[in-house]
Amino acid sequence: MRQRTVYSSLLLLTTTLVAPAALAQVAPGSATATPAPPPVSTPSTGQTPGAADPATDPAATEEQVEVSAPGVDASAGEDIVVVGRNIPNTVRSTAQIISVLSSADIARTGEGDIAGALTRVTGLSVVGNGFVFVRGLGDRYSSALLNGSPLPSPEPLRRSVPLDIFPTAIIGSALVQKTYSANYPGEFGGGVINLTTKAIPDENFFTVGASGSVDTQSTGHLGYTYYGSTTDWLGYDGGERNVPGFIKAAPTGTGIIPTAQVAQLSNARTTLLQRNRDIPGNYAGEMSLGITGDAGAVRLGMIATGNVSNTFRTRDVTQQDTVTNAGALRNDFRTLITDNRAVVNGLLGFGAEFGENRIRWTNVYIHDTLKQARGAAATVYNNSSGDPLFQQNTSWFERQLVETQLVGEFKPTDNLSVDLRGAYANSRRNAPYERQFTYVCAPEGSLNITVTDPVAGSGVNCRTAYQATNAFGRFATVVFSELDENLYSGQADVAYKIPGERPFTLSGGYYYSQSERTSIRLPFAYQTRTGGAIPFPCNLFRPDYLLSPDVLNGCAVSGGNVADNSVQLRFDAGQNGSYAYDAKLLVHAGYVQAEAEATDGLRATIGVRYETAKETVDPINAIGTRLNNDYFLPAATLTWNFAENMQLRFAAAKTIARPQFRELAPQLYQDFDSDRLFLGNSRLRDSELYNLEARYEWFFARDQRITAAGFYKRIDRPTEQVGFFPTLDSRLQTGFTYLPRAVLWGGEFELQKYFDLDGLGDALIGKRALIVANYTYTQSKITADGQCVPGPLEGTTLGGCAANFQPANTLFRDGAPLTGQSDHLVNLQLGFEDKENKAQVTALFSYASDRVTNRGPSLPSGVGFQPDIIERPGIRLDLVARQEIELVGQKVEIKAEARNLTGTSYREFQTFENSTVFINRYKLGRVYSLGASVRF
Repeated sequence: MRQRTVYSSLLLLTTTLVAPAALAQVAPGSATATPAPPPVSTPSTGQTPGAADPATDPAATEEQVEVSAPGVDASAGEDIVVVGRNIPNTVRSTAQIISVLSSADIARTGEGDIAGALTRVTGLSVVGNGFVFVRGLGDRYSSALLNGSPLPSPEPLRRSVPLDIFPTAIIGSALVQKTYSANYPGEFGGGVINLTTKAIPDENFFTVGASGSVDTQSTGHLGYTYYGSTTDWLGYDGGERNVPGFIKAAPTGTGIIPTAQVAQLSNARTTLLQRNRDIPGNYAGEMSLGITGDAGAVRLGMIATGNVSNTFRTRDVTQQDTVTNAGALRNDFRTLITDNRAVVNGLLGFGAEFGENRIRWTNVYIHDTLKQARGAAATVYNNSSGDPLFQQNTSWFERQLVETQLVGEFKPTDNLSVDLRGAYANSRRNAPYERQFTYVCAPEGSLNITVTDPVAGSGVNCRTAYQATNAFGRFATVVFSELDENLYSGQADVAYKIPGERPFTLSGGYYYSQSERTSIRLPFAYQTRTGGAIPFPCNLFRPDYLLSPDVLNGCAVSGGNVADNSVQLRFDAGQNGSYAYDAKLLVHAGYVQAEAEATDGLRATIGVRYETAKETVDPINAIGTRLNNDYFLPAATLTWNFAENMQLRFAAAKTIARPQFRELAPQLYQDFDSDRLFLGNSRLRDSELYNLEARYEWFFARDQRITAAGFYKRIDRPTEQVGFFPTLDSRLQTGFTYLPRAVLWGGEFELQKYFDLDGLGDALIGKRALIVANYTYTQSKITADGQCVPGPLEGTTLGGCAANFQPANTLFRDGAPLTGQSDHLVNLQLGFEDKENKAQVTALFSYASDRVTNRGPSLPSGVGFQPDIIERPGIRLDLVARQEIELVGQKVEIKAEARNLTGTSYREFQTFENSTVFINRYKLGRVYSLGASVRF
């Protein structure tokens, strides 16, 4: 399994684009697949016109893709013919515009997680830790389903699920639907991503595999670590980070953790930052078991998988910011960050098939932990004394997702289909002991004392250090945070095909989901009993010595009371918004939909969904949110099969996007990837989207195609990120507000073509080449006029607006693009396959143009704002090779990968008239991995 690095690859994957116009829908809420009439044979070939010859076209024998989702059924076995127009394809799906990744497609890329695989789909990109953007719309406009049921997020900064926590080993297929149909939830902006887990295997199997990798920027290089506990390598804390009850009770009491209790907290093991000049390589192991058999007329199966991985990534980052509009630096840090990521996951699935009926019970467990150590040094910093400053952080971010779901897909008669789905999921995030310490390094002898173990930073070496209260106010802090969310969901879909000369199907369904989240964040500052900073000489001690018995019980100061200088922790809620909140989202929905062939070659799908939702966020000591809205959401798709193997499709729909919990909750969080602070806004409202799309498709052979599309979206009240400085001396934060309006439009082009190499020589018989290319062009524009919108910070009121509101043009530049939108996305995949010898080599290339990650912060004066913060993904090149060999009578698959061969760096910056400010800039390593798996 590859090392999981951010922006590890934005490349292309072979996708199987369904030809819905000619494929009847056989899932809940749509048409039941109808057996095709006998195809008309031509005198010359004896085959269906336009169909591929299995003898000459290897794609014709590719696997059937298993999809379990509302509105999708991939179980049909024969092509569907629409009045003589035959669109050959191996996948059965909806009448919408979708892409499907089969397990073979995913394997071709060598990606270790599904987020990386999805970057190969036309118009998709991944931003941050596995959050998928569709056509430039942020992750808030995309939803994720597992076997058709919704997923909760283990991230406090998101409602959407970071898809990099799903290993490809447990995924049977990934479906991306870009046009809305009424059988899906109404929160559908850019698209919906449905992951289908593996259910019943084709045969019994047992597979064991392992891999190792090196990162040229991390492996064997300098990094930072800290001890933690003995089980950190698995991502589980061994008890060292247990949070005592007095910490959780602090907000309801005095807020003071006295000296005696402070002594009970974890100290050196979670505090002491250590250099490691030889960061180890990465490794992963997996095990899979499949059992299948027949019990009379019922086919039964079980699939179990387990995966463990441990990866390191070190980033040498330049981090800068400015509070002016001229680009003069306020902070200029050189930061060394080492992430140690440990993932344990498993799947246990049971399935039963009888006739055309299927039942599946799926259980998924994912445990994903990031252990982070960082040191930052600067001579240019806020309130700089001119002496070097060093800041260290040790953190532990533990995420867990557990889901169990039961799905029944039934066909009582040939014309009736019934789907029932129920699921329970729980997600958790635990981040205890997020510690930060800040020191100023003074010239040796200036304080007539030498620290025995000097504090050393990246590029800074000092012999004497003291706590930097003059630079950041709080020189030492520790934060404890927990998130717990439960999600209950259920749905029922019924579809009935009315007998007649032309296919006509009526469908309908009911959907229910309830999310309940509790989030708590408890920040504490190190202080003396009297509330002041720890005095000299104790303020010279390294972080773990600050909790040593001698310092805890009082620091001897000339003329001072030792007891008054005993170290305590003081609850610091005033600097971090609300320390806790409860949130709930309750959704009820129902829909009706009709699908019919109106005339020869013309198919229409029309439906409407009624959806009502109550969303509440109740923060402690802050303004809460109450949203209670209902919508009628119509959707229509028209498909014209105007020529053999060609079709035009037109789609129109209205959808919505509700504010996410983290966007509404006034609670501060630090994103460990962007190293940015986020604060919610309780005054956000629902966004409404109006969607149009037209697409041309030519399926000139099975699984080979050319497609071209144009799309347009208008968004009312789109939620956008906005940067701001709470005070002149404070750190840059990211808040949220909504704009009056935004529009997005663009086009897509895709080509997939196989080349039979038989005619090029005996050595190439049975081999083929593959080219897959896609390009997406997107433009967006926001409206930022004088209309009043919620300010990102409580108490900000400007331009004659109501309290806590301000004109949109004081926060945004009118006409700027939406956050996360790249004008150009290019993907190219070149492959070679030798099926007889079971070998495969694939080169993967991608390019993404600049995109906004954060609005330029408004100036502290409240008048004007800085340029937007831009990310430059750039060009990427990967190479993946797979070969199956026989070793001691067993089949062994060898896989080699080379990632980021272009050595593309990560850059996030602001461009001023005469300077560039780098918010985050660091090199990304080339990653080389080698693995093997044995199938018994």
